[in-house]
Amino acid sequence: MKLTDAPFRNAKPREKPYKLSDSGGLFLLVQPTGGKFWRLKYRIHGKEKKLALGAYPETGLAKARELRDAAKAELAAGKDPSREKKLAKARQKQQASHTFAAVAADYFDKRNNDGNKAWAKGTAAKNDWLYRQLAPALGNVPVAEIEPLEVLQACQKIEARGNRETAMRAMQLASSIFRYAVATARLRSDPTRDLKGALRTPKTKHHAAILEPLKLGQLLRAIDGYSGHYGTKFALELAPHVFLRPGELRQARWSEIDLDEGVWMIPAERAKMRRPHHAPLSRQVREMLQGLRALTVRQDGFVFPSIRSHTRPMSENTLNAALRRLGYTSEEVTTHGFRATASTLLNQARDPETGRSLWSADAIEKALAHGGDDKVRRAYHRGDHWDERVEMAQWWSDYLDQLRKGADIMKFPDREAG
Repeated sequence: MKLTDAPFRNAKPREKPYKLSDSGGLFLLVQPTGGKFWRLKYRIHGKEKKLALGAYPETGLAKARELRDAAKAELAAGKDPSREKKLAKARQKQQASHTFAAVAADYFDKRNNDGNKAWAKGTAAKNDWLYRQLAPALGNVPVAEIEPLEVLQACQKIEARGNRETAMRAMQLASSIFRYAVATARLRSDPTRDLKGALRTPKTKHHAAILEPLKLGQLLRAIDGYSGHYGTKFALELAPHVFLRPGELRQARWSEIDLDEGVWMIPAERAKMRRPHHAPLSRQVREMLQGLRALTVRQDGFVFPSIRSHTRPMSENTLNAALRRLGYTSEEVTTHGFRATASTLLNQARDPETGRSLWSADAIEKALAHGGDDKVRRAYHRGDHWDERVEMAQWWSDYLDQLRKGADIMKFPDREAG
């Protein structure tokens, strides 16, 4: 018989457990300790089973009946309510352990150990920094519970500080983490998929570079007069000659440089394109490196170690800070801009007699370690426009020397270093 709440509310404990039945197999189990617990008795596949529905009075009579009816509906669909409850608990526990932080850690581990596609150290560091911008808002939240609005708000906080590019990259990283969660069966869909266009588009900003020969000559003479740490000066003098990315330069190790053969070998794990890159060395570059090696304490470590520790490379801000010390603003020149300088002036170089380009576009692109997917040719660097690149590297160093000595062949004032 279907009862009102009063009998359940007034039920007193006895020496042994007893039941107060409601209807449809629902009953209240009263324990000698005074505890009262809802149970549902049902049969499935000819076997009698019981399902716990909660404790009374936390779970009232009306709620217990709702839970009973839901279990009956599962039975009607051929499901076992006890098994479904266990599965629901397991899913809930799993989702609670799959926080954004936990999934991000797994994703980072995969990308850092992904064979030829593994992140370079610089890329890993940048993504770790981006993650830390998102972590306060999303880190401890299960990925399955994160709403698009939460991601948007986390990125908008970054945007509000004036860091539009950072906000955009943080959104992209979050999307990558969510897609990894989808791929590993921890999430149904990426919550950022409908947020495209929600952030303000950052202005495209190229690395500042000097593209005029006369101004480049002024900069080279300013570098000659740099009075800071000798390692920083060597790196500044070397950077315009070698076409390398700043991270490839400052993280270089002596083991990568063969002065006898005149080759600088950038390993795949440090190259942006995630494949080895070989750079020919001009006579001037070899001489600079030989001079630096004579001053180096540990010739098995970094070419440009940190001032504070020989076990770490030079800081990523050191060279740009040195350029600022010379009086050049970030709008005028950056260390990365030396690559744009070389690319522009090499592409402009012409034979004075024929007017034809001195260097092929392919050789220049290979020197800058851009593109190219021919794995067979990459295995043999000397077949990759190598002869032309060797000749071009020497021509470029000679050209830089000519620009640096510009005062000998043309009259224009030196820039004050400051």
